[in-house]
Amino acid sequence: MTNTGDIVGLLKKEHDRLSKQIQGISAALSAFGAAYGKQNGARGRMSAAGRERIAEAQRQRWAKLKAKNGKPNVVVMPTKRTMSAAARKKIAAAQRLRWAKVKKAAK
Repeated sequence: MTNTGDIVGLLKKEHDRLSKQIQGISAALSAFGAAYGKQNGARGRMSAAGRERIAEAQRQRWAKLKAKNGKPNVVVMPTKRTMSAAARKKIAAAQRLRWAKVKKAAK
């Protein structure tokens, strides 16, 4: 096994190295702290007039697109097809005949 003194020496070296890194990070934070460090979560707010200008510009873009295509971009989903009760009865009867045939062949 290795000597405990060697292990302690390695740990001290690692501690010194990490301390230097932390000092470097602290220096970088202090340099950029004025620009990035003191944010309290409040963000710049957009005025109502600014929002309205953006909304109007978007409405104009949509109007231009619709005028170019001549029709709105609406996807029409096909209606779901349903089966009549008579058709269900026919299918059920045919299935019963198939199963009867299978059961008869199994005997």
